[in-house]
This record gives sequence, C-alpha cells and structure tokens, in this order.
Amino acid sequence: MSTSRESILNAIRKNKPDLLPLPDQFTFESNYPDVLEQYQQTLQMIGGMVEVVPDLPTISQRIGELFPNFKEVAVTVPDLTYLADLNLESVTDPHELEDVNLAIIPGRYGVAENGAIWVTEQEMKHRALPFITQHLVLIIRAETIVPNMHEAYRRIQVDETGFGTFIAGPSKTADIEQSLVVGAHGARSLVVFIIK
Repeated sequence: MSTSRESILNAIRKNKPDLLPLPDQFTFESNYPDVLEQYQQTLQMIGGMVEVVPDLPTISQRIGELFPNFKEVAVTVPDLTYLADLNLESVTDPHELEDVNLAIIPGRYGVAENGAIWVTEQEMKHRALPFITQHLVLIIRAETIVPNMHEAYRRIQVDETGFGTFIAGPSKTADIEQSLVVGAHGARSLVVFIIK
C-alpha cells in the first residue's frame, strides 16, 4: 500500500465521529388541515388533473367528455368495463399492450404529500399497463388518501398483493438537454377521480 494512501486512511480513522445511539422511535407526521385538498393541490402542481366526483356513473360521463372517440381503451375497474374496447383477459404478452391509448385503473391509496397513488398488480392486471398507455385514469376513494408516505407504507401489505407501485404523473423528465419531455417514461397525461 502506498504511503500517501495509508496516510489518508489514518487521517480518516483519527477523525471518525463518535457513534450516537439511534432514536427509540421515529415519528413522521404531516398535519394537513384537509388531506383531500392537499392531495388535489399537490397533484395539480405536478401536472396531473384531479376531480372529486360522487360516483362511478359520473366518472363514466367525464371520461366520455375528456377522451371522446378514444380507441384502444383498457379498463380494470369492474363496473366500468363497458368503456373498454380491449379484452385484457386475452393479453398474454405485455407487448400486445403497445397501442393502448387510455387505461382506467383503480388505486388503493393516495398520498397527499406527493400526489402519488399506490396501485398493485391486482388492480393493473398487467404490470406494463399503467406505464405503456398514452393516457392514464386512476380512481380512488377520498377516505383512502393518507397524509404521507410513512402512513401509506403502514397500510401496504405486499405479502397479500405482490407487485405494486406508486404512480404520480404524468410521466416527465428534464434530463435530456434540460428540456421538459412529458410522457418520456409513462403516460402523457394523468387524470385522478376521487370518489367522495
């Protein structure tokens, strides 16, 4: 070992900080006066659209208004399957989803601090669906919105659901020549309907 390397390592060893005890417990609280309002503000800030609606028929009507004459529509919400023109049960290879224009999927939990929605493989039917679609509609219930990720993780039971992911969108990146590209890694638009 070279002497300069040894002298650097010795200097590091001499200047190590004292070990500190770990705290007994962590508390991560978010005190939003209204988590529903906070969720809406956060999602809009990151480019998503959010609407609070009373029921599924209202969602069906709004989807017709927002996405008129859309073809290649995939739906995993049991009560809205009549909006689909794709049969997801017959899909055996995710590459078959490459032409999906609109996917309508239920979510489990919304997170007010970052606008994310937890979606499991059970809701997606195919892991690629929410990422390969051009436009994504997620549906959650107002009572499932939690203040922060810590609370969301407390509720998630991965051993029961398997694969899951948090989705907040629409997908975007500004890594390429510092130019904002929407839809780079997923859906170009995200609409979240919250049933209250």
